Amino acid sequence: MTFLIGFVVFATVLRLGSLAVSIRNEKRLRREGAVEYGAGTSRVLASTHVGFYLAAIAESVWRAAPFSWVNATGLVVYTLSMVMLFWVILTLGRFWTVKIFIAGDHRLNSNWVFRTVRHPNYFLNIIPELVGFALALQAYMTLIVGLPIYAVILHRRIQEEEQAMRDRFPEY
Repeated sequence: MTFLIGFVVFATVLRLGSLAVSIRNEKRLRREGAVEYGAGTSRVLASTHVGFYLAAIAESVWRAAPFSWVNATGLVVYTLSMVMLFWVILTLGRFWTVKIFIAGDHRLNSNWVFRTVRHPNYFLNIIPELVGFALALQAYMTLIVGLPIYAVILHRRIQEEEQAMRDRFPEY
């Protein structure tokens, strides 16, 4: 139980910290006239993210499985996903938010990761984060049921972001 509490507190602090950065950047972007796209999907995605975390925590408490290599694997995957999250935040700087905003002075990011992996925040952070979180808590049912649900919403989010990028950047 000590591992569960420690890991959940750690993960929550990391996510709240990134949310604080997002809120600060969002306020600045709005002041500068940035346009938000897909607000409804952003709300659903955020709710689903919280729901996934809560379901994994509840399943872990219910399962009460002893610490094993599965937890350790989940911790490694989760940690790598957080490294990617903070790398994306640093790379995108003031443009990074958990929502889709396009600012007037927005430029395409030509970093090699963004050229190689379309939407690295989703594929190198969010999906591994959810997989790592569920594995770290041995929340197999949450992973099996929750990840496909999340993927459907994330697919919609990616479509909206792709459209916003094409509208703003013809070369995209």
